[in-house]
Amino acid sequence: MTTFTKLTPNLLVTDVERSLAFYTNVLGFERGFTVPEQLPFVFGSVVSGPIEIFFNERETAAKEFPLFAGKPPGLTGTMFIELEGKGNIERLYDRLKTMTPIVMPLVTQWYGTKEFAIADPDGYVITFAERVGADPASA
Repeated sequence: MTTFTKLTPNLLVTDVERSLAFYTNVLGFERGFTVPEQLPFVFGSVVSGPIEIFFNERETAAKEFPLFAGKPPGLTGTMFIELEGKGNIERLYDRLKTMTPIVMPLVTQWYGTKEFAIADPDGYVITFAERVGADPASA
């Protein structure tokens, strides 16, 4: 059986620099590397602890993956990022609600997380969550 060691979202975006700015300035990720090293970028990455996200300029990516040609960026799913510690979810929510649209309000889910979701500039939905214990009343 194969053991997988890491999953890195590799997102198609319309503007790599805009995505890097959003994920670093708004969400607090650290900038990783870019290709090329100067603008305009066709690739970039951000990191936060064990989480890494890649951004590929969609026109360039379509050359490698013709399946992507003509399709808009965005997912029909979400990225789910868990936070460490207690109470960090409220602080992050309070900070982000003035900086970016909230697409799911802060809620305690029946499966034991308190979470909310935002959309990035390309429409990717990011859910942030903190484990708090189950709330059967919200099921």
